Amino acid sequence: MENPESAITQRDQAFDETEEKVFELLEEKKYFRCRDELLKNNAVDIAEILGDVMREYDMQKAVILFRTLPKDISVDVFANFDIDDQVEIINIITDPEIEYIIKELDFDDMIDVIEELPANIVDKILEKTPRQERRQINTFLKYKEDSAGSLMTPDYINLTKGMTAKEALEHIKDVGMDSETIYTCYVLDSGRKLIGVVSLRSLVIAPDNAKVSDIMREDVVYAHVDDDQEEISDLFKKYGFIAIPVVDNESRLVGIITVDDIMDVIEEETTEDIERMGGVIDSKDKDYFDMSVWDHVKARLPWLFLLMCSYVITGGIIQSYQDALSKVISLVVYMPMLMGTGGNSGTQSSTLIIRGMGTDEIELGDEPKVLWKELRVSLIVGLCISSLNFARIVFLDHNPPLVALTVCASMVVIVVIAKCIGGLLPMLAKRIGLDPALMAGPLMASLTDMVSLVTYFRMAVLIMHV
Repeated sequence: MENPESAITQRDQAFDETEEKVFELLEEKKYFRCRDELLKNNAVDIAEILGDVMREYDMQKAVILFRTLPKDISVDVFANFDIDDQVEIINIITDPEIEYIIKELDFDDMIDVIEELPANIVDKILEKTPRQERRQINTFLKYKEDSAGSLMTPDYINLTKGMTAKEALEHIKDVGMDSETIYTCYVLDSGRKLIGVVSLRSLVIAPDNAKVSDIMREDVVYAHVDDDQEEISDLFKKYGFIAIPVVDNESRLVGIITVDDIMDVIEEETTEDIERMGGVIDSKDKDYFDMSVWDHVKARLPWLFLLMCSYVITGGIIQSYQDALSKVISLVVYMPMLMGTGGNSGTQSSTLIIRGMGTDEIELGDEPKVLWKELRVSLIVGLCISSLNFARIVFLDHNPPLVALTVCASMVVIVVIAKCIGGLLPMLAKRIGLDPALMAGPLMASLTDMVSLVTYFRMAVLIMHV
């Protein structure tokens, strides 16, 4: 019996069919039939389809389609566009349309859009915004980029400790539709200082006359407006919250960060780490195809130039031992294998350590434990692969046992040193304030290449007396 297709596969097929149908109808300029096809989907999928229309078909036609959507749906769709697509749309639609969208967006989404808009458009929006809201917008715009303040929203539910459970639930019904989340409520004193949190579940199951002060938890995990977004993502991962309160210098609650916003941060931070491990810098948070050729060049060239300079040192090491190489030419054959093994060994260790540090499994101060672990692992790994290579060099390559001994002894030492370097360098980087991800990939390969060559040539001198 054949296994039925998964729900995800079926959904992907339906999405592809809808997108193909929309493109066909666009060719025929049947915009309202396109709209009908789009409305069969949720706002997230509509945004993705329109985004593909913008990039792969025609920006103007994408805007026409966007304008055919009902107003309430168009706002939800707009909120799910990439920020670049949002700016493109804003630059084309009329001022009244912009004002409506901005007004209807959730506060945190509105701030994200305003930050990317040209100053003249921002001025127009703020001119027609009520004074209190305008003051709040300006406050949020002043928070540092990548800080907790730049991620939070002021749309939360606050309670007082004197409320009863019944009064609290009635309050939630009154303001819940305008709040980012209703599942966690925040208890404030008269000075708006955060004194506790209470879950919707606790309120629902509590007696009607129970006081919030008796139900709330006072051990609140919170963030400060100036905390880095990466630290906030660590809090979410550690505690599994759906929202975290953010306080100012006076411990007053100024906003909350929800899990949907932090998921974007986690993706950004992961992308940044992968790029740095691959020797790519400053991709400007853009997708591959959204970056121009020149942007790609600027992101890749600096590291390549730096790594090229490091290989000048590698070349100097080889040149200094050219007499030894000329005496035993067979040594040259095994240089790439030793350099590659060293690079791979170091990269393995650095990748595991960086990941462990990212998940808080490994902390600063664990250097002795990491070194002891890597020493034992590298000795076993080095001896295993050296044993195999000794047999290959002697019986298959028909080289003298001294050459095999030189290569294999070098390999053990190289693997040990490379794994220890790979394990400790990311921790050293973090200790001095650098991103540990810089210590992986091309940089690790360059360092281990130098170590591999020096070790190999010194072993040749010691064992073969060349």
